Amino acid sequence: MKYQKKSKKPFVFGITPARGGSKNIPRKNIKEIFGKPLIAWTIERAKESKLLDRYIVSTEDQEIAEVSKKYGAEVFYRPENLATDDATTLSVLKHAIEHASADLVVLLQCTSPVRDKGLIDQCIQKFFDSKADSLVTGFICNFYEWTKYNGRRQDLKGWFHDDGNVWVVKADSIKKAKTLEEVWGKKREMFLIDKEQNFEIDDEFDFWLNEQILKKRLS
Repeated sequence: MKYQKKSKKPFVFGITPARGGSKNIPRKNIKEIFGKPLIAWTIERAKESKLLDRYIVSTEDQEIAEVSKKYGAEVFYRPENLATDDATTLSVLKHAIEHASADLVVLLQCTSPVRDKGLIDQCIQKFFDSKADSLVTGFICNFYEWTKYNGRRQDLKGWFHDDGNVWVVKADSIKKAKTLEEVWGKKREMFLIDKEQNFEIDDEFDFWLNEQILKKRLS
């Protein structure tokens, strides 16, 4: 049975963390990529969702806040100590849900600007249908450390790699967890997406590659 938004249901809270300090690419989260700030691509997909009850951008940076508001996002300010290089994703999520009602948390990293239309809701729907504790997007990786595998490439079974595009997790798990591993729970669902959506932006090459993908998909 498909999940019906009108029925009594958990409150689904979407969040995009976006701090101002980026070392590899200065001001990365608002750097223009194919005609708009990087963060705008994620905001626009989140706003299309029919299953997110609330969506925020979490930041300490005023310029990021203004850009996010321009593209229609609600902004949630976090303290400076949660915007350092050492601040963890878990700590940012904990802070956000301390100040907001949430049963389910959907993390949407702005470093993954390439998302199919409807991907967010597909992930949320599968989470509900499968009665999962957590769901993440990703792909089957066939890379192995040198000398650790000597068989044929076509015989590789591979392993699931979390690409960071969409996470769906229970708010209670976030509240109780001391480490990210504890957030996932026992029933973990994988949501395989195509290669174009797998690339995160960590450096200038990633940025260029994502822009080429956006151009290909939208031109």
